[in-house]
Amino acid sequence: MRLALAEAARCEPTPTAFCVGCVLAYRDPSNSEPTVLATGYSRELPGNTHAEANALTKLRALTPTEFAARLPSFDPSKASVDDILRQVDVYTTLEPCSIRTSGLAPCADALIAAGVRRCFVGVGEPDDFVQCEGARKLMDAGVEIVWLKGMEEECLSAARRGH
Repeated sequence: MRLALAEAARCEPTPTAFCVGCVLAYRDPSNSEPTVLATGYSRELPGNTHAEANALTKLRALTPTEFAARLPSFDPSKASVDDILRQVDVYTTLEPCSIRTSGLAPCADALIAAGVRRCFVGVGEPDDFVQCEGARKLMDAGVEIVWLKGMEEECLSAARRGH
């Protein structure tokens, strides 16, 4: 979550949106240390983008060489990026959105479509802009949600930077 907070700090603050950071990590069953595959932060990529969507976009854009550098055990002849995504843990400073006022696809939907298995969340999204039900959507889809107790204040402060 510390890396996700560092990503959130890279976000350009705006009074009408949150600053969020996200990390996609793969935990190989033979290694106890997770491997960071991609990171993202709000508004990092063009188009009013969110942290989770940006991390997914960047992961899917990796070349086979880049992917192998991050995950040497990856063999594209035996598994696809989609297979790896089903074993990815998401670390996000703020609950993934369930609705976008911009009309773009919500991050909860993108994580569900990617098939991620678990999502570590720093703090629930406050009702500043919308009533978020991202965690519920993820749980209903079978994604395990882990609320990181003790990080709420720090994650909320990062999210509201610039407000």
